Amino acid sequence: MGKTKIDYSLYLVTGREFLPPGKDYYESLEESLQGGVTVVQVREKNIDTGKFIEIARRTKEITDKYGVPLLINDRIDVHLAVGSHGIHIGQTDMPLPLARTLLGPDAVIGLSVSTPSEAQLAVQQGADYVGIGPVWATGSKDVSAKVKLAPEGVGRVLEVLAGTGVEAVAIGGIHLPNLAQLLHGSISPTSRNHLSGIATISDIVGSPTPKDAAAALRAVVDSFKRARQSLGNPSSVFSLSSPEEPRTAESLIRQVGVLMEVVRKHTPLVHQITNNVVINDSANATLAVGASPIMATNARDVADLSKVIGALLINFGTITDKEGMLVAGRQANVNRKPLVFDPVAVGATAYRREASRELLSHWQPTVIKGNAAEIGALAESNEVLSRGVDSVGSGFTDPAKVVKALAQKRAAVVVLTGVEDYISDGEIVLKASNGHELLGNITGSGCMTGTLVATFCAAARLHYLASKEPFEDLSQLVQGDMLLGALAGVLVMTVAAEVAAARDDVKGPGTFRSALLDELYNLRPEVLAQRANVTVIKI
Repeated sequence: MGKTKIDYSLYLVTGREFLPPGKDYYESLEESLQGGVTVVQVREKNIDTGKFIEIARRTKEITDKYGVPLLINDRIDVHLAVGSHGIHIGQTDMPLPLARTLLGPDAVIGLSVSTPSEAQLAVQQGADYVGIGPVWATGSKDVSAKVKLAPEGVGRVLEVLAGTGVEAVAIGGIHLPNLAQLLHGSISPTSRNHLSGIATISDIVGSPTPKDAAAALRAVVDSFKRARQSLGNPSSVFSLSSPEEPRTAESLIRQVGVLMEVVRKHTPLVHQITNNVVINDSANATLAVGASPIMATNARDVADLSKVIGALLINFGTITDKEGMLVAGRQANVNRKPLVFDPVAVGATAYRREASRELLSHWQPTVIKGNAAEIGALAESNEVLSRGVDSVGSGFTDPAKVVKALAQKRAAVVVLTGVEDYISDGEIVLKASNGHELLGNITGSGCMTGTLVATFCAAARLHYLASKEPFEDLSQLVQGDMLLGALAGVLVMTVAAEVAAARDDVKGPGTFRSALLDELYNLRPEVLAQRANVTVIKI
């Protein structure tokens, strides 16, 4: 007969205990298949063998009706009794080589994995697919003793599966609001391998309308796969469906000028959860370039705001409102708004590192902006260390390589600020060589740069949507050229600083601060074009 070829896009694991009151299991199953479930695994842990076989037999009758493969969790005897297409086993179940000996070459065998080494062994032992998890905490199974992988951890596992022919689904805490984040953030850094699908229990079984629940999940997965195929599985983390112009320095600088005009014309609302030291300066910088700031932090407040903002900045210089950061970031992803993360002093304390990990597992940033110490901490590099909010040392030996690697790892555009600024989308690196040493003598210049990056990412989104239909909006976390938006924020800040520092009335940090605000207000595209110093680096 040969081994069944399975589409793993939407993998339903049954769980009768999650059925809504009054909902029949078989009715729910059939509705989920009508909604687009592509493979079903029957999972029963606390019933006798006879009852398990009866449930599996009736389940197979329904899945056969829709041409959907059926797998059995763990139990080879039940698989043999009902003639399912294969089994799924865990790390503590029957060893995979023994299962293959008993089942023969035509049975599909899947294995649960949570580390790259487990995935590598699964490939060596002949697994047909793997289930990677848990991604997040879940109520479907006790995973309290297990490490929650988050999308980045899933990507590390996918890296070792690249080119092996072994497909992968993710499982654990996956719901419609975080599905696009998972699919985007789990793309493996180097090979760009991605998930074949997702496995879910409660989102479908627990729904009173499983057909609709399944259809919504399936639509996101299908959209993601179409996007990857149409873009040619790109190496850039936020790719454009159709780039307007080549990535040359001249073209990028010209397009920055366009975004400056977009901000002045549309006045995007920029939501900023930022540290107490710079709230006033950041708000004034936002106003100076033509946008509108709002500095809300309460979790109940930020969820409603997300629908109307142009972009979100999360700066955790003073981490007093983490719950607001968690909610705002997730809603920015849900509402497809650019999210800029400024992990101030992330390497300085254990609490900051822990908070950063929690935030980055809960939502996907569009841009990560930081100084050398902050970028080094996220890149797990000891080349540059942190002293409070400052960097210690001479900097990275190869900053372009660092930002490109971190962009691929974190699936975000990365901005490294310093004497020279480096920006990467994981494919190319831009070096911007503007600015003035007085920026280092005032509090919050880096934070204001984050503000402007968020502002111009909002402009990049607006500019794209003004002339194009959204590209696969169900699965893409943001529309528009986010690399350009990040570059625009950096250039506007650093060029304005150069102009301000050259003024006759600037005598030091105090007068420079006021002059900087004036020059942000006065800066025009033609002045920026004359002064901007950008180099495109391909490595």
